[in-house]
Amino acid sequence: MYGLRRFGIKLGLSAIRDVLEELGDPHRHFSSIHIAGTNGKGSVASTLSMILSMAGHRTGLYTSPHLVRFNERICIDNTPISDDDIVEAYHAVGACGFAGREPTFFEFTTAMAFYIFKRENVKWAVVETGMGGRLDATNVIAPRLSIITNISIEHRQYLGNTISEIAAEKGGIIKPGIPVATGVKQASAVSVLNGIAQEKGSPLYRYGSDFKIRRHKDGSFTYYGLDNVWRNLRTGLPGGHQVDNAALILAGCELLNRDGAGLESDHINEGFKRNNWPGRLEVACESPYIILDGAHNIQACRNLAVFLRMEKAKKKRIVLVVGILDDKPYKAMLGCLLPECDHVIVTRPVIDRALSPETLAGEACGYLAGVEIFPDVARAVKHAVETAGENDLICIGGSLYVVGEAKTGLEKIGIKSARFGSNIPA
Repeated sequence: MYGLRRFGIKLGLSAIRDVLEELGDPHRHFSSIHIAGTNGKGSVASTLSMILSMAGHRTGLYTSPHLVRFNERICIDNTPISDDDIVEAYHAVGACGFAGREPTFFEFTTAMAFYIFKRENVKWAVVETGMGGRLDATNVIAPRLSIITNISIEHRQYLGNTISEIAAEKGGIIKPGIPVATGVKQASAVSVLNGIAQEKGSPLYRYGSDFKIRRHKDGSFTYYGLDNVWRNLRTGLPGGHQVDNAALILAGCELLNRDGAGLESDHINEGFKRNNWPGRLEVACESPYIILDGAHNIQACRNLAVFLRMEKAKKKRIVLVVGILDDKPYKAMLGCLLPECDHVIVTRPVIDRALSPETLAGEACGYLAGVEIFPDVARAVKHAVETAGENDLICIGGSLYVVGEAKTGLEKIGIKSARFGSNIPA
């Protein structure tokens, strides 16, 4: 499957439709929720999946990328599928004739996910877009609910150079008559989404106007929603930004209940409590204190910087192990993170799109003296652990690829977190 990456990224729906038709259109055999956005897609998707499972629905979850094993991308009732499941789905998709062009890696894996969901008789599938929305391979589904988390500048070569252009691409998941919940705030993006929704006759519900959150000092929050007011709620995922994601999740639950999903407050509370989403403020180890956070774009770096600032106020010495891909605004990302750090180790994940450590080091030297360079993630992580002081917090991030390799590297030196991560309390 990884050999398919030689075909690169090709946005469009014709190839995936051809493959799915040969498979018997498996995506038409389950109800779905479609989630797009710049940040928070995975957290929203995984929590909704958990809530649906808590309500007794057999649920599929499709996300990307994976951190350590491919199996993480396709889950049934929040458990990654087995190696045997992958092999079966691979052969099923591979047996298709591919009447047009060869499918890309993402198109192939999307077809595998839908094949598995049909075979496993899932009632609901929570599907995260890979890139954008309008021409993303997942956009063949006819969802019962669409969610657009937020929008910022990303993937310019594919999605456009402005917020409005990117909003148009992500708004492509809006389907005629199907409700949409969104956390998008920029006026230009809201205008675009409103236009698409009105054209398609789809009700659009906005965080901050149609549904709201009030945060409380004890870390809980109250949700003022479309049909309900839910009090004393907590999200099991750390970081203040997860409360914003929770608002979208709760609006989604209300809209699904209007469609007969039967999601009760107990299901919702248990779903929030049980859900873990690895690689996002994940505690890999408490001694030394190691945090894993993908932080692969500006907004994610801002969220991480807030956390690091709070830890620094507790007299922690912050050591950052960082690698960034070449399509990311690395100067701005480092500019968010490095002012909160005391030391930085730059590295590079094993992917052809990664920036060289020397490039990162050149920028990092403007913030900190004595920047260290390690050519691979495992060595960088091992060095950080071996040289850590009692008061050090080691933060590993900049890319989910870095986090994935870091998890493997940590296991090799005897540090292993739980299968879905061990998250710090909210």
